[in-house]
Amino acid sequence: MLIRRAPDQRSSDITDEHQYLNRRAFLAGLAGAGILLTVGERAALAEGIAREGARRLGGDDDKLTPYESVTTYNNFYEFGTDKEDPAINARAFRTRPWKVRIDGEVAKPADYDLDVLVKPYRLEERVYRHRCVEAWSMVIPWQGFPLRDLIAKVQPTSRAKFVEFTTLFDPQQMPGQKSRMLPWPYLEGLRMDEAMHPLTLLATGLYGKTLPNQNGAPLRLVTPWKYGFKGCKSIVRIRFTEQQPMNTWQAIAPDEYGFYANVNPEVDHPRWSQARERRIGELFKRKTLPFNGYADQVASLYSGMDLVRNF
Repeated sequence: MLIRRAPDQRSSDITDEHQYLNRRAFLAGLAGAGILLTVGERAALAEGIAREGARRLGGDDDKLTPYESVTTYNNFYEFGTDKEDPAINARAFRTRPWKVRIDGEVAKPADYDLDVLVKPYRLEERVYRHRCVEAWSMVIPWQGFPLRDLIAKVQPTSRAKFVEFTTLFDPQQMPGQKSRMLPWPYLEGLRMDEAMHPLTLLATGLYGKTLPNQNGAPLRLVTPWKYGFKGCKSIVRIRFTEQQPMNTWQAIAPDEYGFYANVNPEVDHPRWSQARERRIGELFKRKTLPFNGYADQVASLYSGMDLVRNF
């Protein structure tokens, strides 16, 4: 499904999660009742039915987190440390024009205009669980394209073993960067096989809308089996390297935040348990799943590794 940019809307105009989940069922019901559909509606219906299994990677209890919660309860320290700060402080953040530098061990290094960079890729809809290291979670319908598609285009060399991502550094637009709480700009990294995994997404939207500023606009990384701090936001550089990069949280607190950040209920944060989590919107905590519930897809990446030591 090609996701086009939606105009700015008031919160009262936004489709709630119940309607969003049932839009395809509604179209299917119309078709089954013999009600005529337009060509576009029929195409959307056929594609939606075909892609529904891949789209809903979670279980039946993975109800979408409401749009309002997804966009007002955020960790994005560039815009403030309280969960409500990013939605307030990122309102005037400018995401166009936007350049992404791709360099390092790659055959096609360049500074790419984001719209030109993204244009060739067919945007997909992916419903992923999002698990924060602070033991809260959401279920978010992302729109984007697999990172491996971009990697194939820029052609890493045989020396490229890791991919490093860098967030924009602009203290005038990002007031949190005026503090010294983190060594700016924000850095994250993946092993090459993690970056090439089909679950790894470069997101440009959520809930069928353009990615909000507070959620990492205009381009962010999504790796659903890892803790949320791995999701580098407002990406301006993608660097291919032979050496494992030092991600920001690992650099300042290596006893609390490792390079891998795989969701592991058996490895507690030094200050709290990771065995259970609070899904936003739910009263009671639920059991944390290994690899955030994606073990069947990603556990083979870490075969033979000590996942307690390599946290």
